[in-house]
Amino acid sequence: MKKIMALILATVLIASALVFTGCTGEENKVYNIGICQLVTHDALDAATQGFKDAVEEGLGKDNVVFNEQNAAGEANTCTTIVNDFVSKNVDLIMANATPALQAAANSTVDIPILGTSITEYGVALEIEDFTGTVGGNISGTSDLAPLEEQAQMILDIVPDAKEVGIIYCSAEANSAYQVKVVKEFLEEKDITVKEFPFSASSDVAQVAEAATACDAIYIPTDNTAASCTETINNVVLPTKTPIIAGEEGICKGCGVATLSISYYELGKKTGEMAVEILKDGKDISTMAIAYDENPVKKYNPTICKELGIKAPKGFEKMK
Repeated sequence: MKKIMALILATVLIASALVFTGCTGEENKVYNIGICQLVTHDALDAATQGFKDAVEEGLGKDNVVFNEQNAAGEANTCTTIVNDFVSKNVDLIMANATPALQAAANSTVDIPILGTSITEYGVALEIEDFTGTVGGNISGTSDLAPLEEQAQMILDIVPDAKEVGIIYCSAEANSAYQVKVVKEFLEEKDITVKEFPFSASSDVAQVAEAATACDAIYIPTDNTAASCTETINNVVLPTKTPIIAGEEGICKGCGVATLSISYYELGKKTGEMAVEILKDGKDISTMAIAYDENPVKKYNPTICKELGIKAPKGFEKMK
């Protein structure tokens, strides 16, 4: 009997030690996360910071290593960056902006990929009849704000506008999608819409100058345009042509108003999704794309004053 009791006690002790060791291993696990950001500008920077803050909060600062890379606006560089992440077998890839997501999607079907600052996943990934869940190893968050409300802002702020120019990078599929929606809305209001696409940042000044012939200009959430706001402002501001922007970073640089989301909060939500996948074992293939449900109307007081535009009613002053 004593031998049996001793055997049972030994078994219990061994099992307890194994459980304890297993828990300690999980608590001390270090996750390697690759971050590929297309280009440096306020919106994408804020999304990356929000992502990192949420991941560190959820996993523990000592339990995560970020390999953060910036492609300096080059889609081909995104591919190089992501391929390096895949070769290192990172635990998760965060793709900040559409070209980064496309590069990641083409590089691996095994490593979980979370996108952020993506306007429309169906367009970005060429998914017909997109229902809101990508499936496979991809999910993330979208920066899409209500486009028709943005278009209406143009009419509210520049009520006499008869012709609206739209500046965007033709290489960005999501920009083309936004242009299509806004153009259709404005044309239904009998507004003439002229498109001013550019393919490289070196063409922005020339395109912006041509667009100043219009009564107002709209710039969607376009990463290349966002990185060129100083150039755009230097050309457009002297002509007193108001710019309505698709996001706050562009508006800060050259616009009068925007209906924008918080990119920091968007990135934070993406980070929370990463924690659910890595720590809680959630199946990424079942995770629907998440959105910021509370876009905010803001105005740029500096440029509004310069153009003699009164602060629009119901808009927050941009800090």
